[in-house]
Amino acid sequence: MLEKNKIYNLNCFDFLKKIDNKTIDLAIIDPPYFLKKTDWDKFKSHKEFINFTFTWIDALIPKLKKNSSIYIFNTPYNCAFILHHLLERGLKFKNWLTWDKRDGFASASKKYVSRQETILFFTKGDRHTFNSNAVRLQYESIERIRHARKKGILKNNKRWFPNPKGRLCSDVWHISSERHKNKIKGKTPKLLHLTTKPLDMIERIIKASSKPGDLILDCFVGSGTTAIAAKKLGRDFICSDNNREYVILAKKRLKLYANN
Repeated sequence: MLEKNKIYNLNCFDFLKKIDNKTIDLAIIDPPYFLKKTDWDKFKSHKEFINFTFTWIDALIPKLKKNSSIYIFNTPYNCAFILHHLLERGLKFKNWLTWDKRDGFASASKKYVSRQETILFFTKGDRHTFNSNAVRLQYESIERIRHARKKGILKNNKRWFPNPKGRLCSDVWHISSERHKNKIKGKTPKLLHLTTKPLDMIERIIKASSKPGDLILDCFVGSGTTAIAAKKLGRDFICSDNNREYVILAKKRLKLYANN
C-alpha cells in the first residue's frame, strides 16, 4: 500500500495496483473526456475512450470500502455510458449532478449551447456517509426567508421555519469555472492545467461524502485540487497523475496551501 497524503507520478492503472482493496472511503475522479483539446485527452475513437474508461473503473471499484462513495466527472454524453457500466458493476446510483459552469460566451449553430458538465454520484452500499447539513446553501428568496424567520410559512397546516444553516443542496450546481474565478482585469487567464476544477466544488463533495480522517483517492489529480481540499478539511488523501509536470504543479500548490 502506498503512503497516504502524497501525490504520485503514476498512470492510473499502476497507481491502483498499489492501493490495497477496501481501503478508500471516497473517490473523486476527473478523468479524460475525449474532447481532444490536449494530448492526454486524445483517443483513436470513442470506443477506445470508453474501453479505457471502463478499464480504470473496474480497477478502482475493488479499492472502495463497502459503504464508500464515488464521484465521476465527464460530459453528459459520456456519463450515459459510464452510468450504465457502474450499475452493471453493482454500484448504487444516487445523483446525476449537473454543474452549471457559468463559463462565459460560447456559440453553437445546430444545437443548444453547452454550459454544463455532469458529475455522477454513486455509492458501494446503502449506509454511505452523506452530511446534508454540511453543504447547505444560502436561501435564494432573501426577503421571504427574513419574514419566515419571524412568523414561519404555513405548509400542510404546519409552520415551516427556515434552517439557520440555509437550504439543502440540490443536484444542479451553479459554480463558476476556475478560469472565471480568477479573471485578471476582466479577462480569463490561461490556466496551467486545462481542466482545473473549482476548489469550493471539490470541498462540497468532500464535506458531503466523507468524515474527518477518511481516505480520499484521486487517480487523475491534475493540478492537485482534491489533495488540497482533503488536507484543508482534515481528510487523508492518496493521489496520482501520469503527467510529471502536473504532479510538480500539484505538489507546489499543496505546499503553498500548507504554508499559508
